[in-house]
Amino acid sequence: MDNKKLIIFTAPSGAGKTTIVKHLLKVRQDISFSISACTRKQRYGEVNGMDYYFFSVSEFKRKIENEEFVEWEEVYENQFYGTLESEIERIWALGKHVIFDIDVKGAHRIKRKYKQRALTVFVKPPSFEHLKQRLINRKTEDEKSLKRRISRVKEEMTYERFFDVTVINNNLDVALQDAEKFVNDFVEEKMKMV
Repeated sequence: MDNKKLIIFTAPSGAGKTTIVKHLLKVRQDISFSISACTRKQRYGEVNGMDYYFFSVSEFKRKIENEEFVEWEEVYENQFYGTLESEIERIWALGKHVIFDIDVKGAHRIKRKYKQRALTVFVKPPSFEHLKQRLINRKTEDEKSLKRRISRVKEEMTYERFFDVTVINNNLDVALQDAEKFVNDFVEEKMKMV
């Protein structure tokens, strides 16, 4: 595949980007998921190299120094997330487009680097209150972690204007259809990126 592309889904935590990305992976055989690297604690059921590449803080910092990331961020103190350049190359070597499920700042950095080869899709929740309730209902965070995440969501909501297109996740079926159309148009070059 000569025209290798990057499809980047981003959203505040809990907006539904992971659900949309999983759907796209089922309906499109020409895309493959970019596994992010992180230093956070591995959650029950997560598999290293499948859900994330889990690194210690010192390992992650060494990879930063070696310029192995196309983007990375210290999301919370000593909690790093990033995309390894080797991960993009691995997927392109399979002859597939890369699809991402990453935070807003990382998405913005990848777009700046790859420009028209990248489509950035911002997944927007129906409202901040709706998103806050989704995060509470997940029950994956302790109280302190939940407060930190909710505070971060407010900032992430301000990034929408930096992305190519927005999918509003008010009705999941509609959001999935919109996402499919944007990806189809981009891959088939019906949509021109700046």
